[in-house]
Amino acid sequence: MQQAKFSLTRPLVDFLSNYKRYGFKDKSSMVRAALLRLQDEMELEKLKQSADLYAELYAEDAELFELTEAAAADWPE
Repeated sequence: MQQAKFSLTRPLVDFLSNYKRYGFKDKSSMVRAALLRLQDEMELEKLKQSADLYAELYAEDAELFELTEAAAADWPE
């Protein structure tokens, strides 16, 4: 596993020092878990923004709306 060097504020150092209290075996595993969680949250936010953009484009395109409605009407139940 690669190593990385970074600086933290004192409150974050104190928080990280309590890794056992949060069920982590060491500080590194706590940082990895936090970064993975942040990555998931950022990717989810990106997906939400993309969905909002597609919804906006769909709402503005009457022809696409009609095409979708026609296809849905012919869809078997």
